[in-house]
Amino acid sequence: MPRPVPAPDPLSKPFWDACAQGKLMVQKCTMCDRKQFPPEATCRNCGWAFNLTWIPTSGRGTIVGYSVTYDTRINAWVPDQPFNNAVIALEEDPAIKFHSNLPGVKVNEVPVGAKVEVYFLDLEDGIKLPEWKLVHH
Repeated sequence: MPRPVPAPDPLSKPFWDACAQGKLMVQKCTMCDRKQFPPEATCRNCGWAFNLTWIPTSGRGTIVGYSVTYDTRINAWVPDQPFNNAVIALEEDPAIKFHSNLPGVKVNEVPVGAKVEVYFLDLEDGIKLPEWKLVHH
């Protein structure tokens, strides 16, 4: 499935720079200790702006739900429909969610509750996109 190339802005640039190095980062407020993603200019809990920093994560999570897209409006993805849209809760903070189509998992066979880990797809010009795969033990 082709992926759109992200266009980092000043707020998201640290996230995309970390992805380019194979690291999954989230914001953390050093005032109230809250983690958050997607990035925002202020902490969603205490409202402070100057106490936000970026921290690495384990890159592990759990599938907490999914849907299937049967009719996308994104022209580049039309040939790949139907496809999964899995919701991943981050191990360090299950309130933080990422989304994935779970490459290699058959449509409508997403194992809710399964463990996943991040990997990074090379796009263009050194940009890497986080994607998720099932952890097989």
